[in-house]
Amino acid sequence: MLAEFLLPEIVARADGSSAAIALEGIRGKSLLLTLGITRILEQESLDVSIWGSADEENWRLIGAFPQKFYCGTYSLCLDLSHRPEIAFLQVQWRMGRWGCAEPEPLFGFYVSAEEAHVHVAGMA
Repeated sequence: MLAEFLLPEIVARADGSSAAIALEGIRGKSLLLTLGITRILEQESLDVSIWGSADEENWRLIGAFPQKFYCGTYSLCLDLSHRPEIAFLQVQWRMGRWGCAEPEPLFGFYVSAEEAHVHVAGMA
């Protein structure tokens, strides 16, 4: 599977969430998620979490990136092999700002997902 966007790149100034994304062919598999932060102001923070649902109505937290303060790319492994009921994912974000004259936070960011391939080394 090629990387697919759970959240295409956006520039946001407030907390929010993505549309629900159907897992289809990758349901019950391990995913490698990438958070890319492309734009940021000083003295602000971004919290990005991943929520899962079987029916698009009842959502529960299934993963989260550590709080971020800088541009860069960050990875998170999300193992859904023990959660075959999860058919949809959603990205949620919360922003914080302190100190500066600019009153609102500003972030440019995206979240992509691809199937994680685990290699197991055996003893000879």
